[in-house]
Amino acid sequence: RPQTKHSKKERRPTDGVFGKFHRAAGGFGFVRPEGTAPSEGREADIFIPVKHTSDAANGDLVHIVLSRGRNPKRPQGQIVEIVERRTHQFGGTYQKNGDRREVLVDGTLFSQAIPVGDPGTRNVHPDDKVLVEMVHFPTSRTRGEAVLLDVLGKKGEPGVDTLTVIHEFQLPGEFSEAVMKDARRQADRFDESDLSGRIDLTKTTIITIDPVDARDFDDAISLRRLENGHWRLGVHIADVSHFVPQGSKLDQEAYQRATSIYLPDQVIPMLPEIISNNLASLQPEKRRYAKSVFMEMTAEGVVVDTEVSNSVIQSDRRFTYEDVDSFLEDRKPWRQKLSEDVFSLLEQMHTLAMILRARRLKGGALELSIPEVKIDLDKEGRVCGAHLTENTVSHQMIEELMLAANQSVAGFLKDHKLIFIRRLHEDPNSRKLESLGVFSRDMGIEVDTVRSRFDIINVIEQARGKPAEKAIFMAVLRALQKAVYGPIPERHYALNMDHYCHFTSPIRRYPDLLIHRMLDVLAAGRKPAQDQAKLQSLGDHCSEREQRAAVAERQLVKLNLLVYLAERIGKQMEAVVTGVEEF
Repeated sequence: RPQTKHSKKERRPTDGVFGKFHRAAGGFGFVRPEGTAPSEGREADIFIPVKHTSDAANGDLVHIVLSRGRNPKRPQGQIVEIVERRTHQFGGTYQKNGDRREVLVDGTLFSQAIPVGDPGTRNVHPDDKVLVEMVHFPTSRTRGEAVLLDVLGKKGEPGVDTLTVIHEFQLPGEFSEAVMKDARRQADRFDESDLSGRIDLTKTTIITIDPVDARDFDDAISLRRLENGHWRLGVHIADVSHFVPQGSKLDQEAYQRATSIYLPDQVIPMLPEIISNNLASLQPEKRRYAKSVFMEMTAEGVVVDTEVSNSVIQSDRRFTYEDVDSFLEDRKPWRQKLSEDVFSLLEQMHTLAMILRARRLKGGALELSIPEVKIDLDKEGRVCGAHLTENTVSHQMIEELMLAANQSVAGFLKDHKLIFIRRLHEDPNSRKLESLGVFSRDMGIEVDTVRSRFDIINVIEQARGKPAEKAIFMAVLRALQKAVYGPIPERHYALNMDHYCHFTSPIRRYPDLLIHRMLDVLAAGRKPAQDQAKLQSLGDHCSEREQRAAVAERQLVKLNLLVYLAERIGKQMEAVVTGVEEF
């Protein structure tokens, strides 16, 4: 049986391959070798047959040796060592099966319930949600063994599923006192009247547009027409780097978290609320520090000049998406509510955003409208329903202006001949595009082959409004690669942009904060550090944390929906088949 170690810092053998393991529903798995570039695609993954997966679980760092498989074009391997476990703790449901005590782990990671022996004095009852520590991981031949750590509560009780997911994915908890002390120190130092080294934009008409339940506001907009007919768009982003000094306790914690996590009943923020919801938040009628990107654009929306400055702004008004949709539907009632400057700004923002959107889509950007499921909770925190998010015109307005800012900042850094953390989205592989073509034809879409982005766009456009629309959109999504962070100078496939980075959300994303710091160094007349290996490591870390957050969010939404549906056995509902698997 392969050995298990718990620290990748220990000396490794020089032969074989190391990488993260992913187990498929059929029991077999794949290993992505360490150091694999995002551009290499999934063809670089090494296939691990069921009998050679040992007791590896999803996300474990493993040591494999290559072996001969039936398909010479597909690399195959055998796990010989578990170098580092992603986690030993899992959430699940406690069960009694005759004299056996078992826990059915949530999700599809383990196909059978795990024996837990005698739970002792834990006062646990069947159907309780529990946390277990894996003693022996299950293999293709054994069921494994676990020990009961904690009883989280009764299945279906408010907050229990959230606790399960937080423990399973080892999501961060409260901020330490050292981090909070650092945040309070920043609050004490902040002097909103200090304009040194910043341009004063407090008299400029600026607004924010955010969800109705938003607690932090990290982007604001200004816009005007120039005498030459060009646009001057200003995107003003919360200057988080001013409050999070590099290497500080705040910074170390922000790095570890790398992203805010949005669960149905709570937010796990990247930064303490004293920073995210106060000091850095671009609240209306308050002086706030910002990074301002000014883009001069032609009437057709082509950027001809970009300037980046540290600034002080004062937002004139906070709008919700619903406010803006109401404004666009009927502007007359809003004339009495808004100043002439704010009214004009909203109109111009809509005009420019639609120009940018039309230009982007005509240029070959992919536009997939797949609504997200949002859980509805009652006052006690119980699931009372769910709804799909709408991508309305107001959402599209902000999306286009943020895309323009991200692209312009990436171009600005590229023009300075710098390597930086980009948002990368590699091209889909030909095998997946071929499968998409076959599926699309089966669904009645008239397409010979799917090879280019315009073939994909053709499939999407033909599918709109048809019964198979959602299934086809999901198939397109599966054919595309995951977006990641890294310093490789490659384009973003879905957006069809040669240079793209994340700059507009430093309150909730660490890569954006890294870009802000790079701009600070440039503004000081120095050249930022150019360590590609370090930037790649930072990108890998941020990508892993982002994916952890996304999987945890999806897992909790599923658990919440299952609790809701369990109370409605026998009721008929409309549903969409998105995949077929053997069970």
